[in-house]
Amino acid sequence: MKLFGRKDDAASGARRKHADGNGNSARASHRLTLDLTRAEKFAAMLAKSRASHVVEVADFLAGMYICDWDRLSKYWEAKNHEEVETFLQRICQMSPQRWHSWIQLYDQERHKEDGRRGWRLLSLLSRLKKEPPSEQPLQQSAALGAVLRQAEQIAPFRDTAEGRSIPILTSESVLLCIARNYGSEISRKLAATGLDAAKLEKDALFPKRAPLA
Repeated sequence: MKLFGRKDDAASGARRKHADGNGNSARASHRLTLDLTRAEKFAAMLAKSRASHVVEVADFLAGMYICDWDRLSKYWEAKNHEEVETFLQRICQMSPQRWHSWIQLYDQERHKEDGRRGWRLLSLLSRLKKEPPSEQPLQQSAALGAVLRQAEQIAPFRDTAEGRSIPILTSESVLLCIARNYGSEISRKLAATGLDAAKLEKDALFPKRAPLA
């Protein structure tokens, strides 16, 4: 694996063109780590599955859970993991049967790589839901756009795109900003699941190593 921003290939270029907080594809205001890019794609699929025109904070949070739980699970005690999963099922308005079928497909895809993180989310998405290509990508809700803008402000690492320095968003920084959105129901319920906010804040603001791509 290479340090984020070191690999100037087609995939890296695509991430540089990431939509802004309103879903517009003009000038990128941030870049996402590879894990967060996968979560974003999964979040869009969740939103489409319920015929929504926007990707909500709940969709993004569920995408992070599905695609990056191995990394994020350390912010909850093991005894609370089931409660976290139940909470996400509820806010994403999906049945336990459907939720677990997606989890199983994720595990199958990941274990094909013998435990490595090289599995491809696009392959998983095609197995989960066959649908015609959308004419227009889904926009982010105002709430999700606000969360991502907050994550831009606290991001400790930056990259260069189109001659500008832009922040690199990680799963930790986005989760922290979701948890910090104190007036929201999601923030309140996250706290009730036993989220270790202090540990999350330390890792988000003072990571031990640069993000990987």
